[in-house]
Amino acid sequence: MFVKEITIMNFENYFPLWNDLNTAQKKLISDNLITQNVKKGTIIHNGNLDCTGLLLVKSGQLRTYILSNEGREITLYRLFDMDMCLLSASCIMRSIQFEVTIEAEKDTDLWIIPAEIYKGIMKESAPVANYTNELMATRFSDVMWLIEQIMWKSLDKRVASFLLEETSIEGTNELKITHETIANHLGSHREVITRMLRYFQGEGLVKLSRGKIAILDSKRLETLQRS
Repeated sequence: MFVKEITIMNFENYFPLWNDLNTAQKKLISDNLITQNVKKGTIIHNGNLDCTGLLLVKSGQLRTYILSNEGREITLYRLFDMDMCLLSASCIMRSIQFEVTIEAEKDTDLWIIPAEIYKGIMKESAPVANYTNELMATRFSDVMWLIEQIMWKSLDKRVASFLLEETSIEGTNELKITHETIANHLGSHREVITRMLRYFQGEGLVKLSRGKIAILDSKRLETLQRS
């Protein structure tokens, strides 16, 4: 009981709509809230096979991506501490038919509000419904931004942007990442990414080693991504 109370108290601090809920709604969430500790590489949500529910990240990092018929991946967006994901509960919104996979990029602690519980509260609460629409609009803005990048930005600029984003996330210029992983994020082929990174290495922007990429010239990468 004590552990459950601590869990709910922690959840209250992370869930922005808690104070907008009435007593019955708070109890409904408290009684049905799922806590998960997932290891790096765990698939949390798998396309239209799941209607997992609303995800709220306590700590860690998740990756949301789509998979083509040929098996190629492309990252839509990532989730960090205190981020929420609704596409894992897209079944609660009839007009949304969006198949995504959500994977833990790092060991992650998260909460899940089951889809039916959240759907019921959303029908009753205007603040929750409004917040849900805003959150979904934000995620689709992320997707539209990605489409623009794919359509209008050359691959060298996209790779430069990705490497800079990774150094910001990891807090280091020594990235432990494979060419295959970068290809999956960007919806490309490993061989194409390898050729691009070797070009970057020849230009003195990066240094490549097995499973690692060292960023040597961040300023030139920033200039490249903006050009």
